[in-house]
Amino acid sequence: MTSNGTCAHLRAVTAITPAKQHVCDECIKIGGKWVHLRTCQQCGTTLCCDNSPNKHATKHAHATHHPVIASAEPGERWLYCYSDDAFAEY
Repeated sequence: MTSNGTCAHLRAVTAITPAKQHVCDECIKIGGKWVHLRTCQQCGTTLCCDNSPNKHATKHAHATHHPVIASAEPGERWLYCYSDDAFAEY
């Protein structure tokens, strides 16, 4: 994994938690739609991205203080830390 060296949250991720499903459970509950999916690297929850109307991944990060997500999109291999606004590829 390559990191910018400034984010301890990204450096702490030693194994990537893959998406267990390819839906946003919160969108399913409310009949919403999503654009892309992100997986929390602390609890494994997969939720919709900020381009989606409900931004459930961001809401989850702020509510739970789980800072790091990974893209759940096929072919994308990156992490993002909400706390430090930092990206890393893996």
